[in-house]
Amino acid sequence: MDSRWPSFRGGAVPSDPADATETRRWSRIRRRPCTRPEPTRSDAPAGPVRRAPLTSLRLARLASITAAALVACGFTFSNAYRSPRNSEREVRRSTTLIILHTTEAPAKSALNKLSERGEIHYVVDTDGMVYRVIDHRRIAFHCGRSMWNGRTQVDDFAVGIEVVGYHNKPMTAKQTITLAALIGEIQSIYKIPDERVLPHSMVAYGAPNRFHKRSHRGRKRCGMQFATWAVRQKLNLTAQPRFDPDVRARRLVNADPYLAQVLFGSAAQQDQALAKYTAEETTVIGPGRTAWDIARDAYNSTNTVYVFPDGSRRTGNGIRAWGAIPTGTRVLLNEACADAEPVESFKTIGTDGKTAADFAGEETRLDTTYYIYPAGGSFSGSELSAAAIAALPRGTRVLVGYKRIGPIRAGTRVYEICGAKWKAPDTYFLYSHGLLKPGSEMDESKIPVGLYLFYKN
Repeated sequence: MDSRWPSFRGGAVPSDPADATETRRWSRIRRRPCTRPEPTRSDAPAGPVRRAPLTSLRLARLASITAAALVACGFTFSNAYRSPRNSEREVRRSTTLIILHTTEAPAKSALNKLSERGEIHYVVDTDGMVYRVIDHRRIAFHCGRSMWNGRTQVDDFAVGIEVVGYHNKPMTAKQTITLAALIGEIQSIYKIPDERVLPHSMVAYGAPNRFHKRSHRGRKRCGMQFATWAVRQKLNLTAQPRFDPDVRARRLVNADPYLAQVLFGSAAQQDQALAKYTAEETTVIGPGRTAWDIARDAYNSTNTVYVFPDGSRRTGNGIRAWGAIPTGTRVLLNEACADAEPVESFKTIGTDGKTAADFAGEETRLDTTYYIYPAGGSFSGSELSAAAIAALPRGTRVLVGYKRIGPIRAGTRVYEICGAKWKAPDTYFLYSHGLLKPGSEMDESKIPVGLYLFYKN
């Protein structure tokens, strides 16, 4: 092992991975004793711990993984896909979670996208290679709209790892060995316990839409296999949350009972629920299976195609009567966009729906729902009466699940308000005359005084 590249466990990580040569061998692996007693279950609100008993079969499986890792003598890091976004990302103030993702696409297309957008810290390829994308101490945009135990914007306090593969397909043996070691080293750096190593699907949530009238869990299936007993044992993770703290506290509703069984159920419940995601008819609309169940937030995307029983086709953005889609309609998802975080655009009364409730559901009067009048001026749902919301004029734009800051004063840097998110395509700047302009079209050096800034909560 090159002495200039100390182990994560034994020394500091370089502040800029580009200063290291392209690849380094990581020879240390993390091994845990396999004889821990099974603890009792807890009902602590932060996500109680549960552990699986170690049968002789499980012990043998863990032993074989450890032996294979010893033979492999570690794995290789590469900076080949280091993101150009590194320098613009702020250092996290705290790190309390590790979030595991699946790319839902082949390695090359996923790596290119993740690198360009700075959407992850590490990627584990099928051959066990680990690609560094964003410095592990900096914020990567990998969780999107997210919440865990009442705290939103999980990106701000989590390290993210993408595994090349799919949410309903097993990892390769090399990926399993590498991922177990990588998780262990990150845990040792940030003192993160097993029950805080979570799949993306466990923290992602969605704003109200045509199918769900409240903010809801179930927006993503990404990485759901990392919640199963069998996979977590292979990763040396012996504890996990037993329930969803945000659903239990009624901050969110459960929009997908099957997914909840995969994430929080017993081994038998997980196996039963997983069958739903491997059945051939999972991409066909039918009783109990809506467009949202299949495509999630991409149900109305230009990249999602609906093939009707008569053979005709239409993209998601061209459909208005969602309740009238016939049984037997097949949904075609764009693989390259399968795990991409959707750009959340504002909705307009009179164009995208008739009333505010069409977009905000039961959250029309929350302080995270905003109404931007056609001629300018904005109000949160908590600032308006029910009668005023019902009488909103045509052309009023609606943002659900946002924060508002402003007016922006002279000398204020928008980066100091919400970090690099200020220039996201679904961050918006409101001008006094009513123009709502996305952050991706703004120049930080030319942002006028007096604007209001809206960014996702």
